[in-house]
Amino acid sequence: MKATGIVRRIDDLGRVVIPKEIRRTMRIREGDPLEIYTSRDGEVIFKKYSLLGGVEDFAGQLCETMSRSTGAICAVTDRDTVIAVAGGGKRELMGKRITSELEQIMESRQIYQYSGEGQAIPVSDSSDKLLANVAAPILSEGDLLGLVLFIGSTPAVPGDAEYKLAQTIAAFLGRHMES
Repeated sequence: MKATGIVRRIDDLGRVVIPKEIRRTMRIREGDPLEIYTSRDGEVIFKKYSLLGGVEDFAGQLCETMSRSTGAICAVTDRDTVIAVAGGGKRELMGKRITSELEQIMESRQIYQYSGEGQAIPVSDSSDKLLANVAAPILSEGDLLGLVLFIGSTPAVPGDAEYKLAQTIAAFLGRHMES
């Protein structure tokens, strides 16, 4: 754990303000759910809560199936990080934060497909070697949960199969989270 040197008081309603710098660095937006942990040492820890956090194994199996079917690298993300990868790139992507460009695609609620024009979008902030060819947002009851990605090491125009498969798996995961 890293000390910030910032001290905040609790108000009469039990609220604490998380400083803007920390919210920006940790990509915490208004309305984001935070999970609260406590330790025996008296620490109170806030962690961003991932609605997809409980389905990592299931998402991993879906990625494996998609990767075997298409031969491409496939991944599932929550709103911030990659939670499942198959077909290669696991070391470079697993648990890594997604780029702000992918966050914008997610916020647009539209499926992204690389057209062959312009710059391809890197998947992770930590590496620009793997690029998103298709990105389909996962929606559950109107809430954004993450993305289903088809990834390549070079910019490539994906086929209809990858587009439809990403769309289908994103819809399936969204439905799965509703039940």
